[in-house]
Amino acid sequence: MTAEKGLVLVFTGNGKGKTTAALGLALRAWGHGMRVLILQFIKGARETGELKAAARMDGLEIRPLGAGFVYGEDEAARARHREAAAEALDAARAALGADGPEVVILDEILCALGLGLVSLADVLALVSAKPPDVHLVLTGRGAPPEILARADLVTEMREVKHPYYAGVKAQKGVEF
Repeated sequence: MTAEKGLVLVFTGNGKGKTTAALGLALRAWGHGMRVLILQFIKGARETGELKAAARMDGLEIRPLGAGFVYGEDEAARARHREAAAEALDAARAALGADGPEVVILDEILCALGLGLVSLADVLALVSAKPPDVHLVLTGRGAPPEILARADLVTEMREVKHPYYAGVKAQKGVEF
């Protein structure tokens, strides 16, 4: 067995549970006294259960830095999404600097990558910049092979069934 080291973890796939898995890891790390920072690349200012909980947990911070979910928007809206993603990248670089948190979660960064809001080179640079003792978590659909190759752990969520397709709206406490 090798000594402990900071890991690169990827939660990807088309099924629900990527952010939920990252939040579970965040809670576990926080329970061990680790400082945790979650930067959300797509999610905007919507009030979620995880934001409410983190507000009461010293040492676990969530920053929703995205401009909201990206649909077939016009170029001005896409520019806002790119600008928000650039700010989130800057926050991620700062978090991976000296005396940052022990766990950094980049929620939906892989979706931002797939939507062209951030570049593969930028995401790979973040992975390379990770200090040796920091755990870095990347979530979102469509993790490219270059990211998978650099990860220590990859979990793919596969959708089998989802209540949305039966006409059930997003549920408080489950989806947000």
